[in-house]
Amino acid sequence: MRELVYYVAVSLDGYIAGPDGQFDAFLMEGDHMGDLVRYADALPTAAAEHLGVAQPGTRFDTVLMGWNTYAVGLDGPGGTSPYRHLRQIVFSGSRRAQAENLVVTDADPVDVVRELKQEPGADIWLCGGGRLAGQLVDEVDRLVIKRHPVLFGAGIPLFAAGAYQPGTFDVVDIRTFDSGVAVVEYARRR
Repeated sequence: MRELVYYVAVSLDGYIAGPDGQFDAFLMEGDHMGDLVRYADALPTAAAEHLGVAQPGTRFDTVLMGWNTYAVGLDGPGGTSPYRHLRQIVFSGSRRAQAENLVVTDADPVDVVRELKQEPGADIWLCGGGRLAGQLVDEVDRLVIKRHPVLFGAGIPLFAAGAYQPGTFDVVDIRTFDSGVAVVEYARRR
């Protein structure tokens, strides 16, 4: 069965973005950047093309985003379809967009994920944001946390507060880098 994988950068104090949605404090240079190839399917399509990185679609074939996460890339090279190599599902109750391989829906994220998990294919990438992650926390099978040595002090938390069940995850892999970034992969204990 397909897994829902929350693959995301986070500050030492647990934020995926600052108070105004900024994420420019995350380290964009350093020895940890080579590790991105391990999750090449999670690179924006235009960035992967620019870097000459192949995106085989074997790790992820679907990406889930809240509207604010999706909106970050609207002015970038990918425009309205930042991950056009993947099926992109954006959750919004009021906004709409049309682009290649993009669906904007107001459906219940839990119902959507449960349906996706029953389909054949590669894993499903939960890109963000914190509110969507809070809604889907009980459906997350694997966490891949890129912990950066920065503090935001406030902002968008890894998981928004919610009425989810306590859960335990086991460490599957830890990779540390001279840049200070640590990538820790967890699998939900069943």
